Amino acid sequence: FLAASTAPTPLYHLYQEHLQFSAATLTVIFGVYAISLLVALLTVGSLSDYLGRKPVIFTAVLLNVLAMLLFINADSVAWLIGARVLQGFATGMATAVLSAALLDTDRQQGPLVNSVAPLLGMALGAIGCGLLAEFAPLPLQLTYWVLLALFVMQALYVWRLPETVSSQAGAWASLRPTLHVPIQARSTLWRVLPLNTATWALGGFFASLAPSLVRTATGSTSNLIGGATVAALTVTGALMIFTLRNRPAAIALLLGGTLLPVGLVLILLGVHSASLALFFLGTLVAGCGFG
Repeated sequence: FLAASTAPTPLYHLYQEHLQFSAATLTVIFGVYAISLLVALLTVGSLSDYLGRKPVIFTAVLLNVLAMLLFINADSVAWLIGARVLQGFATGMATAVLSAALLDTDRQQGPLVNSVAPLLGMALGAIGCGLLAEFAPLPLQLTYWVLLALFVMQALYVWRLPETVSSQAGAWASLRPTLHVPIQARSTLWRVLPLNTATWALGGFFASLAPSLVRTATGSTSNLIGGATVAALTVTGALMIFTLRNRPAAIALLLGGTLLPVGLVLILLGVHSASLALFFLGTLVAGCGFG
């Protein structure tokens, strides 16, 4: 799911050339994905607690199959927006239920997998799509055909998974959006919220506009650059999560809060000096803070 979410990133400049839209429109195409994902988390995020894990996973997979078909046939901005809205909702639904299913299956390793797998998936989707766009035919369709085949296989495989939840009443009531934070966690939440917001703002920027920024600053025309920017950020993030998984949270927060701005300064220097090497060095440093 997360690989599919970053697959369009290396292709955005091709869409821009083909459909003739602005960078502002590009941010809308990416932004509707994030909004749709949030809506899914707030509405169907707990649906699997009432219907069971497998039916909800299956539904999310089917929605993403439809999103891949929209991408394959996208010949306008409206089609791209529709595909991203559907993909965002499917990914939000899947993120919630798969995280819960992993915790059901393995309380010890589940949290680590939940943290690392999405970042590795984002890297795989971005770099894989970049490679196909650079060296294979049909750059705007082939990646989605590959993902479509994978999702169809996953839809079939879902029913072989063990069900960890018994269905119960209350499914309709669970769709009402609710936000609740335990009183004892609220002060901590407010303290880490600015850093958490900045972290994912950086992630959102890299998944949308970073490839365009690199092309404008350095003149590079390689389709691999777009995928490599996302991969550099998310792979280093995953490695940092794995490295610090048993260390106190305060140390991770201190490192993250220090490395993120240092990385951003290096990224800005790389942009202003048109240095691809410095841009990627800054991305690696920021990626450590991101993780």
